[in-house]
Amino acid sequence: MYKLVAIDLDGTMLNHYGEITPKTKEVVKKCIDNGIEIVLASGRPIDSIKAIAKELGIEGYFIAGNGALVYDIKNDQTVYKNYMKKEKVLEIIKICEENSIAYNVYTDKTILTKSLKFNVLYYYKENLKKEEEKKTNISIVENMYDYVKNSEEQDFLKITICDENSSIFNSIIKKIKEINEIEVLEVSHMSRKIIQQGTEEIPVEYFYTEISANHVDKWDAIQFLMKKLELKSEEIMAIGDNINDKKMIENAKLGIAMKGSTPNVINVADDVTETNDNEGVAKALEKYLL
Repeated sequence: MYKLVAIDLDGTMLNHYGEITPKTKEVVKKCIDNGIEIVLASGRPIDSIKAIAKELGIEGYFIAGNGALVYDIKNDQTVYKNYMKKEKVLEIIKICEENSIAYNVYTDKTILTKSLKFNVLYYYKENLKKEEEKKTNISIVENMYDYVKNSEEQDFLKITICDENSSIFNSIIKKIKEINEIEVLEVSHMSRKIIQQGTEEIPVEYFYTEISANHVDKWDAIQFLMKKLELKSEEIMAIGDNINDKKMIENAKLGIAMKGSTPNVINVADDVTETNDNEGVAKALEKYLL
């Protein structure tokens, strides 16, 4: 019997419009009513996930920043954290600035960006359809290095780096990998998102990676929750689509990949469900839990 299900958001729970279908909400609610702990496990910051958890009726915990923190919804507090050091954030910003590559800094509350491009543009467009309290916080900063250096903010979850050109992207990643005390997510494929502009659907494609502190992973955060909730690994189920979901899918008793997931994830999954646009999460939960 599975007692905890960790579910990724983008590309998994959310469809390509960034929405949760009524069917998926219904199935998640049935699981919660049956006493199953549904844990959202995302790279997003706190407030963005908190709004989605509220929409789904989840009152337990969620994982933010790819495992950089675990948030207790009921008591409105962070119960586990592994943040990036400010000096490492500044070191990465300096490399990105010197090489004119797009990047964003995620704190626990907001996404710091210099311009609305790539994944931040997707979140911005997603925000236009949402009520104020459900929006992902985005802060546009002109001088990122000085802003971070002089900020009292210490809760840095991760940095994302994006570019449309693979050779430029790979050369910057090579430099960043020389920095110690950080982890660079190995993403080998392009990210593809759909942005709706009126009646037109515009694809946004780019290479990206995510950088965090050492030992930040969704599975590490799940292990913290297992101890806290006194659960065993055979009681854990995980659903995801991307390389940042690989470890939790590989180590959970039942790991489910979305159809169309990166091959590295599909190769370690126990089963493959439908795509996020075909309610794959709902289908997996119904198949194994209901």
